Amino acid sequence: MTMGPAAESPDAYIAALSSWQRERCEMMRAAIMAAAPFEETIKWTNLVFLANGPCILIRAEENRVLLGFWRGKRLRDIEPRIRASGKYELGNLVLTAEAEVSPAMVTRLASEAFRLNAELGNPAARA
Repeated sequence: MTMGPAAESPDAYIAALSSWQRERCEMMRAAIMAAAPFEETIKWTNLVFLANGPCILIRAEENRVLLGFWRGKRLRDIEPRIRASGKYELGNLVLTAEAEVSPAMVTRLASEAFRLNAELGNPAARA
């Protein structure tokens, strides 16, 4: 999937993928939704999971998939492969066909991301 017009729905986003990216994104989406009562939407051409503001994103690119967290810097003790991104608390886990993540790890990260947004508030709100 190359970056282009946004999909109309989360289902359409997944349906537009193929091969390992589709399998990986389907798994991550299910693991995230099993972790907490997230609201799914398409935002910024990504699959975004909301809980008291933006919380998690899935972004499929040509050769990789990003699993991003608005409070990702706080999740690196759980998953050290999360790379800090940007000047705030953003962090991404970069996945390729070879670099995998387990459903249990995705659920654990999503659960903690949900808890952090509940505790700390909307990460997109500026103080």
